[in-house]
Amino acid sequence: MLRKIRLLLAFIFLTGTTLLFLDFTGTAHRWMGWMAKIQFLPAVLALNAGIIILLLLLTAVFGRIYCSVICPLGIMQDIAGWMGKKQRKNRYSYSPAKTVLRYAMLLGFIAAMAAGLVSLAALIAPYSSYGRIAGNLFAPVYQFGNNIMAYLAERMDSYAFYEKEVWIKSIPTFVTAIVTFIIICIMAWRNGRTYCNTICPVGTVLGFISKWSWLKPVIDTDKCINCGLCAKNCKAACIDVRKHDIDYSRCVACMDCIGKCSKAAISYRHKPAVEKKQSPADINKKDTSADTGRRNFLSLTALTATTAVMKAQQKKVDGGLAVIEDRQKPERITGIVPPGAWNTRHFSQHCTACQLCVSACPNGVLRPSGNIFTLMQPEMGYERGYCRPECTRCSNVCPTGAIRPITKAMKSSIQIGHAVWIKKNCVPLTDGVECGNCARHCPSGAITMIPSDAANPDSPKIPAVNVERCIGCGACENLCPARPFSAIYVEGHEIHREL
Repeated sequence: MLRKIRLLLAFIFLTGTTLLFLDFTGTAHRWMGWMAKIQFLPAVLALNAGIIILLLLLTAVFGRIYCSVICPLGIMQDIAGWMGKKQRKNRYSYSPAKTVLRYAMLLGFIAAMAAGLVSLAALIAPYSSYGRIAGNLFAPVYQFGNNIMAYLAERMDSYAFYEKEVWIKSIPTFVTAIVTFIIICIMAWRNGRTYCNTICPVGTVLGFISKWSWLKPVIDTDKCINCGLCAKNCKAACIDVRKHDIDYSRCVACMDCIGKCSKAAISYRHKPAVEKKQSPADINKKDTSADTGRRNFLSLTALTATTAVMKAQQKKVDGGLAVIEDRQKPERITGIVPPGAWNTRHFSQHCTACQLCVSACPNGVLRPSGNIFTLMQPEMGYERGYCRPECTRCSNVCPTGAIRPITKAMKSSIQIGHAVWIKKNCVPLTDGVECGNCARHCPSGAITMIPSDAANPDSPKIPAVNVERCIGCGACENLCPARPFSAIYVEGHEIHREL
C-alpha cells in the first residue's frame, strides 16, 4: 500500500511539473505553479524559508521521500529503471557508498554557486536539468501534437486549438538537454539511482539528514531468510543483506523492498537508536546478493528524437516574387533581462537555467543564452516578437526569485533598455520610401519621426528616440522592416530603473 501511495503521488507531481514546461497557454501555471516553487534548489535561491524548513522536516520524518515523490528528475530515473527491469528482473545489487565523490560534487556545486557560476552549477542541479529536458525535448513533441490537432480542428471549422510555432531556441542548450537525458537514462537503466547518490547535490544534502529520519525501512532479522530479493530490487543499491543493514543516506524511500519481501521482514517504521545486534556466528555467511560477476551492458536502442525540422515556412510578398530575409540578432553590448530581474547581477546569481520562463513566454522573446558566462540562462531577443507591456507571465512563473513578480502597471514603467537607431539600415534613407513603423507601434511614445534634413521639412522622415521614455520592450526592433538587421535595436541596461 505504501508503494502504491508513493507511485500515485509521484505520478501527480511528475505530470504537474512537466505540464508547466509544456503548456504555452498559461493555464497549468494557475493551478500547478506551486510545484516548481517547492523544488529544493529554487526554494533555496528564492530564500523561501518556509519551503526549505518544510522539505527538511519532511526528510527528517520520512527520509528522502522528496527524491521519490517531488523531484521530477528522480521520478524520470525511476521510469528509465523500470524499463530496464523489463529486460532483466532482480537486476540490482548492493554497492558501497561513494562518499568521497558525493561530497566532492556537493562542495564543487557550492563553490560554483558562491563564485557566481550559477549556470555551471545548474548542469548538475536536478530540477534545472529536468526543466531543460522537458522544455527542449518534450515540449516540441507536445507542440507538434497540438499543431496536428489545430490542423484537424480547422478543417472542421473549429478553433478550439491554435497553431504554435516550433523552433530551437538555443543549439547549446538543446544539445545539453539531449546529452543530459541520454546519460541519466542510461545510468538509471543500468543501475537505478546512481545519479542521485553520486552526483546530485540535493540528494547528498537530504541524504545526510535522512540518516536520522524518524521513519525508515527496517529489516527484521528474525523474519529475514537472506533471500536477497530486497537488495536485488533496491534501485539505490543501499541494502547489505549479509549485515542486515540499510544505508539510509542513499535510501530514497521508494518502498520497493517492502513490496518484494515475501516474509514481511521489512517494514517502514521508527528504528530505535540502539538495537540488539546479532553476533557474527548468527549471521548467515552465504552471500545471496545479486551476482556482480556478470552484467549485460544495456544501452538505449531507441531514443525519441525531438530534433524536428524547425525551418519556418518561407513567407513571400509582392506576388511571391520578393522573399523576406530572416531577421538576424544584433550584437548587444549588454544583454537584456526581463522586467522584474531589476539587474543583470541579481538575475545571473539566482537563475538556475531551468527554462520555465522560456517555456512560458507567449511572444517568443525569451530564449537561452549562448554566452559562456550566462550559458543557458534566459536572455531577451526580438527577432520573433517583442515584450508586450501587458504580459507578466515570466515573473509569475519564476520559482527562484530571479524574476520577481510585477504587475502590469509596474512593467509599463520599468526600463530594461533603450532603443538605438542605425542610420545605414533605415528604409527611408536606403530605399527612399516612407516608413515610421517604429514610431507607430511604440507603446511608450518614445519614438517620433522627424525630417532627416532639419533645413528641409519635406526630406525623408527618420526616427528620433527619447531614451528617457523608452522602456526597451523591443516593439520597434521587431516591427522594423529592414533586413537582415533592423534599423533600430534595443541595448540592454545592467540595472533597470523605474520611470
